[in-house]
Amino acid sequence: MSNFRAYRIFEENGKSAGRFVDLSIDDLALGEVVIQTNYSSVNFKDALAATGTGKVIRRFPCVGGIDVSGVVSSSSDARFKAGDKVLVTGYDLGVAHDGGYAEYVRVPADWVVLLPIGLTLFEAMALGTAGFTAALAIHRLEQNELSPDKGKVIVTGATGGVGSLAINMLSQLGYHVVAVTGKDSEHEFLKSIGANEILPRSSIDLTSKRPLEKAMWAGALDSVGGETLAWLARTMQNEGGIASFGNAAGVELHTTVFPFILRGVKLLGVDSAATTMPLRKQLWQRLATDLRPQAFDLIAHSTSFAQLPEVFPKMLRGETRGRTVVEIGVTR
Repeated sequence: MSNFRAYRIFEENGKSAGRFVDLSIDDLALGEVVIQTNYSSVNFKDALAATGTGKVIRRFPCVGGIDVSGVVSSSSDARFKAGDKVLVTGYDLGVAHDGGYAEYVRVPADWVVLLPIGLTLFEAMALGTAGFTAALAIHRLEQNELSPDKGKVIVTGATGGVGSLAINMLSQLGYHVVAVTGKDSEHEFLKSIGANEILPRSSIDLTSKRPLEKAMWAGALDSVGGETLAWLARTMQNEGGIASFGNAAGVELHTTVFPFILRGVKLLGVDSAATTMPLRKQLWQRLATDLRPQAFDLIAHSTSFAQLPEVFPKMLRGETRGRTVVEIGVTR
């Protein structure tokens, strides 16, 4: 097999940064399945890794990209054969194992999911880690008795990948969705993908020292963390649940025990990368059926492989919305 193009992240002089290189299969991390890449995607984690803004990469050099979809080129594992359409998200992909920003990817067979009927390879990456995280958050909240009749569900970081997909999924399931955003120009977009109400971030008092405030939310999906997560805890209804999966506003949580012992609020951690394969397959089936977004055309857009580096700084500056799919191999 001839050399192929990859976007690899290096550490030089104590700093990390990515660039395009030519690689061979033998240059890639080990695995039983070789995938010819069709698509990858750009997550906030990818932007942190590629620019060195965050300490994400655990092995240098490493091909970036925590998501990939494509067609099996070869496999030494009987579960997969050449021609199978597959996807991989999470695990160590793009972090400690060469990831999806390459024309070929080699991964352990235990990481690979067959593309569910009902999704295209493009749609699989329009979802990617973001969509899988949204599905896992909804699943965890449902396990803790959230249902549409319980009340409003609030989504922070609403214009981001996880937030926008979660809004569309929740809307389809019949929930009354409140979207929190600091972008006044995006209110119509959020309504178009299913938000019933828009709550401007500037209208929220994050400085309150009260241990409890007016109970407003039956459920919450939070990608922000920090003071926003503490505010959510103070404003949840009795037995409400918060799915926490991000730290865009900070890693520390300053709260009291009162939301948890007086209202029975449940704080649910969501770690999509380490989800076990049985649950992973179950959620991908849901992403192809009842959780399949109906607004892919509004939420997802594509960029060429060559333009990939231009996306990272825009995402870190908050200038993107929804999902960016990277076209690496053949078209849809």
